[in-house]
Amino acid sequence: MRWIKNIAAGLIGSVALNILHETVRKNVKNAPEVNLLGAEAVNKTLGHYGRPIQDPNDLHKVTLELDLIANAAYYSAIGGSGKYIWPKAIAMGLGAGLGALKLPKPLGLDPTAVTETTQKQALTVGYYLFGALVTALALKTILKP
Repeated sequence: MRWIKNIAAGLIGSVALNILHETVRKNVKNAPEVNLLGAEAVNKTLGHYGRPIQDPNDLHKVTLELDLIANAAYYSAIGGSGKYIWPKAIAMGLGAGLGALKLPKPLGLDPTAVTETTQKQALTVGYYLFGALVTALALKTILKP
């Protein structure tokens, strides 16, 4: 049943990440817009099938849903066997944040939404680290045996 706890903790971390991102995005000047990167990835993928999402609100909703699922799956690996949770959380959080900065361009996406300024870069890495640390906290506290 450990996998259920890991998935639940990953979902908690993913939700925390997205709440943080949306709150900062709407209230802080020069905040990263990871959502734009995600929306571009969604429409690029769907465009290959001739089905891009035209309505901006629908695109934001689908992007957010996919982001929650992908991040929950990624963060669920932090729990693994139950060992080294904090070091894994730090490594995976930093890895996800750096990946968000470095992977868009090789994937044919516009990285400007997250790389335009040093502030955007630092916040982007911080968001993913935050989500990973929340996942670890969930595993160590509310979901512990």
